[in-house]
Amino acid sequence: MNLDIPSLELAARDARGLAMDAVAKCKSGHLGLPLGAADVGAVLFGQALSYNPDEPRWLNRDRFILSAGHGSMFLYSWLHLSGYALPMEEVKNFRQLHSITPGHPEFHETPGVEATTGPLGQGVSNAVGYAVSSKMCEAHFNTAEHAIFDHHVFALAGDGCLQEGIAQEASALAAHLGLDNLILIYDSNNVTLDAMAPVTQSEDTAARYKAYGWDVQQIDGHNLQEIAGAISKAKAATSGKPQFIIAKTIIGKGIPEVSGTNKAHGEAGVKFIAESRKALGLPEETFFVAPETCGFFACHKAGLKNAHAEWLKKFDAWRAANADLAKELDDAVAGNVPDLLKAIPPFDPASNIATRKAGSDVLQPIAKTMPLLISGSADLHGSTLNYIKDGGDFNRENRGGRNLHFGIREHAMCGMLNGLAYDGIFRPSGATFLVFSDYGRPSIRVAALSKLPVVYIFTHDSIGVGEDGPTHEPVETVAALRAIPGLDVIRPGDPEETAGAFAAAFKKTDGPTMLVLSRQNIPTLNEIPVGTRRDGVFLGGYIAKKESAALDLILLASGSELQHAMKAAGELGAGTRVVSMPCFERFERQSAEYKESVLPSSCRKRVSIEAGISDPWFRYVGLDGRTVAVDRFGLSAPGNIVMEQLGITAAHLVEVAKGINENPSAS
Repeated sequence: MNLDIPSLELAARDARGLAMDAVAKCKSGHLGLPLGAADVGAVLFGQALSYNPDEPRWLNRDRFILSAGHGSMFLYSWLHLSGYALPMEEVKNFRQLHSITPGHPEFHETPGVEATTGPLGQGVSNAVGYAVSSKMCEAHFNTAEHAIFDHHVFALAGDGCLQEGIAQEASALAAHLGLDNLILIYDSNNVTLDAMAPVTQSEDTAARYKAYGWDVQQIDGHNLQEIAGAISKAKAATSGKPQFIIAKTIIGKGIPEVSGTNKAHGEAGVKFIAESRKALGLPEETFFVAPETCGFFACHKAGLKNAHAEWLKKFDAWRAANADLAKELDDAVAGNVPDLLKAIPPFDPASNIATRKAGSDVLQPIAKTMPLLISGSADLHGSTLNYIKDGGDFNRENRGGRNLHFGIREHAMCGMLNGLAYDGIFRPSGATFLVFSDYGRPSIRVAALSKLPVVYIFTHDSIGVGEDGPTHEPVETVAALRAIPGLDVIRPGDPEETAGAFAAAFKKTDGPTMLVLSRQNIPTLNEIPVGTRRDGVFLGGYIAKKESAALDLILLASGSELQHAMKAAGELGAGTRVVSMPCFERFERQSAEYKESVLPSSCRKRVSIEAGISDPWFRYVGLDGRTVAVDRFGLSAPGNIVMEQLGITAAHLVEVAKGINENPSAS
């Protein structure tokens, strides 16, 4: 191992200077990690990582995720120094409007950023998801003649990340799955934001990770030789275990007045920067990078590009010998999705099944059409019914399995699904009961923010859960999920709408979709043509039953309550229209003309029905309209009895609709 220590030391100094100058210029940001972990960064970007700055999405690059995203200037400094398309002007624009150096790293915004991080612990779970994706790539695409995937996944995390439950969930599962391509570096500086770490933690982190089943090393995080040696050992490990490197560092190293204390975490050290820069040997000129550092990384970049070129020769040979696999990979990277509705046969018109069962039936032909579709569940495959038949289980022995068993780890599941989606090769989906979506909500939110094509197959969607009672009846959950920008929430009303929902979800490549499915059986609504139901889901809302006289009343419904609206319409007269609204978000993306054709503004007599809280529906029923909803927690009883007790019936809908008046104050 040839290690140019003088060049790496100088690069670490320059990286510290860039972080100081950027935080000082914008008067905002976190100095602690960029200064404390600069030596780790020097070894990673100057020696250990395999990457090509000119091809930031090179398929076989080593992935690096900064889980402690508040230390974003660490990443921006090293991306700039190592030659990514992140010019000095963007470093100077740190945290400024429209810069590609936002306060926390954001996927799609900055070349070289592998994941949107900031909420602590997310990056750890993302890295585990990336590591799963890498193992799947090896199993699916590598051949005996050509191993085109053999990279490692790195993450840098701090005390805050490792205190978060999501990191513990993901770390335990990573060891269980034997993800020996994963290297987690723990920036162990004994500090959290409010106080020194011992105020809130006293466990032996090394012992904890050994107990999970990781290989553990502890090093001086400022000793370049030790850092390089530990990473080299981790990459060469043959134990079958993920690798945990505890790098003991001094937070804010380089600013003596705050270093080693929690004051170094933020920008408290800014007022001492002038003297600190001088002590580091930096000139008065800010945003300075020594010519020697530029020269070192120019030379290093040339070597990295040569290694990439050698890989391309192997890749081209693989492509020539494996045309079908090459097309699969090309389609995955490009986000190409076939016509999925064609693959789904129509349901038996006599079907009376839960949409979770319809979803299971729909998933199978979709999985055959999309060979890189992955399905997982948080220990509930038997209830969520999203198991890919004949797909096998992903585990230590079978890296080609398409079904992931996450255990009772909803948050880690959602974070790992994000990691798979960031990698951009497999199409991940995962399942649990809808009421537990709150356990994964932070990751679901980041998926929406990052426009990741994750599909959530969440079942047991309402008070229809019944006997399990209020703890398992998600009355407010759909509304809360609809509030996340960029997340499509689809609640299909029968098996054919379920077919449309699954096809729409897996067709979407610019953001996540939540499929919200019933536990209880619901009838197939044969009075609506099959094509109308399937295509209607793609539109988000559609006319399920058109009035046969002058329009007088519009009934709106979603999910299992669509059946009640259809039944009620028969009692409310020829002027009644039924609108199915399986997905508000898709409906809102339609043209104004289409929305007006479905919900004409001239008709203000409107009533909605859904077994959840009323709030989301007021955008469609207006001030003159009414809602049949559940604005309270549920009950423990058979589902049909709970529905009746809480008024989610056709009879109650008819009663409310008959009572509506053009004058809102009259009802």
